[in-house]
Amino acid sequence: MTEPTEGRLAGPAPWPESAGAHAELAEPGPLGRRQRHELWMRRALQVAVTGPELPAERDSAAVADPAAGSFAGPEGADIPVGAVVYDPNGVELATGRNERELTGDPTAHAEVLALRRAAARRGEWRLEDCTLVVTLEPCTMCAGALVLARIGTVVFGAWEPKTGAVGSLWDVVRDRRLNHRPEVYGGVLATESAAVLRAFFR
Repeated sequence: MTEPTEGRLAGPAPWPESAGAHAELAEPGPLGRRQRHELWMRRALQVAVTGPELPAERDSAAVADPAAGSFAGPEGADIPVGAVVYDPNGVELATGRNERELTGDPTAHAEVLALRRAAARRGEWRLEDCTLVVTLEPCTMCAGALVLARIGTVVFGAWEPKTGAVGSLWDVVRDRRLNHRPEVYGGVLATESAAVLRAFFR
């Protein structure tokens, strides 16, 4: 079994610029929140297509455009789903990309890997007030992990009517019987997120 990729634990500044450069995105109002979520989702899309690349690679012209629909995976490749965890100040803590095929690990979904790396970064399993952004609606396993990690907010892109557990087939994260229920914002850049998946399965 191949070991999971090391991933990238973010440095002191959020992607792509410092939080101060996006002061308008820090506003709690609907417009500011939407802009912030779209900015973060574009980062998750980049992770889905290119993996957790180093900062210098982000500015390279060779980095694929997630919305271009030009990405197609070889047989046996992992489905391109990307996840990013941000701390309460908008600092990127960690990223994850599906690695089930790469590692032979059935739990190596993008969300789980990002949560593990974010917890390692913070030195604790509780990710209260953090936000997880993922390009596809989480499955039951990942939804359960989000609740157990006490994640504060979940932002996802494309809906998954077959296995989605954040509002489509089930709604695990908002089950009133659980002791933690994060805020959920679904369908953020859903068209772009779905395009990456369609290109992969083409």
